[in-house]
Amino acid sequence: MSTDSNSSNSSTTTSRISSFVFMIVLAVMVLSLVAFGLAAWAYMADNLTSAVFLTITGVIAMTLSAYVLLQTRRTAVATKLPPAKVMTTVECRKCGFKNVRDFQRGDYVYKELEACQKCPDDKTIITAIYKEIKEKEKTYNF
Repeated sequence: MSTDSNSSNSSTTTSRISSFVFMIVLAVMVLSLVAFGLAAWAYMADNLTSAVFLTITGVIAMTLSAYVLLQTRRTAVATKLPPAKVMTTVECRKCGFKNVRDFQRGDYVYKELEACQKCPDDKTIITAIYKEIKEKEKTYNF
């Protein structure tokens, strides 16, 4: 378990826009370009009413798709989660002395470490590795 790989996975996941939303926005943009092309064709054919209608449709479609794309990107960036703090519990088998420290690369449960601080004739082992969970602050709405 590595905190480096977890943080890079979460950052790439949250900064990307979902494929489904991106495909819909892309389709709307293509349709707005088609509307602009048809508007130009209608203008050349002296059909001004259709040309104006198609131009307005293209502008609205292009504006909405750009807005949705920007909002989705902003939401993805805003929901980025901070990396979790992983803790390791080190315990002496003989005297039961416990020490909690930050997770270090290479830690695993039942790994033997250095000698105990209280009884130097016995080694300590890792008994637990866990993610520290902070409780949410309570808010009261009146």
